[in-house]
Order: sequence, then C-alpha cells, then structure tokens
Amino acid sequence: MSLVAFLLSLGATCRITRFLTKDSLAAGFRSWVAGRFGDDSKPAYLVSCSWCSSIWVASAMAPLAHWAGGTTGFQITATALSLSYLAGLASRWLD
Repeated sequence: MSLVAFLLSLGATCRITRFLTKDSLAAGFRSWVAGRFGDDSKPAYLVSCSWCSSIWVASAMAPLAHWAGGTTGFQITATALSLSYLAGLASRWLD
C-alpha cells in the first residue's frame, strides 16, 4: 500500500467513523440500534463509541485501500471523505 493510499484511507476511516458515531444524519440509525437492542447494549455502545467503531471501519478500509488504493475511484472517494473530515476539524478549531 502506498503512503498516499494509507493517508487517504486514514482520513476516510476518520470521516466514516465520525459520521456513524456523532453526525446528526446517522442519529436515526443509532436510535434504531438502541431501540432494537436496548440503550445499554453492546451494539448501542458500539455505534456511539468512536474508538469502538473505528476498528471495524478500519478493518473494512484496510483491504480496500490495499487492493484498490491505486484506482481513481478509491482516490476520489477517499479524498472527498478525508477533506470533509479535515474541514470539520478546521471549522471547529477556527470557530
């Protein structure tokens, strides 16, 4: 895996994890999990814990980056996700 593919997959992992665990657009998903399994269940904790979710997101991202890291489709998608994550960090820091 190239350094570029690694860094892009890192940024994409951060953004996808943030989306799943914190973003209001995924709040319905988190509520569904909590309703289905209970508020104090391990699945409910998993979808609200960034550390917990990131290992699963990274487990999917790593082979994808290894096999498709050099493709244009991967690079465009991972770049967009990485830039989105960095813009979010910058906006919190600058505001």
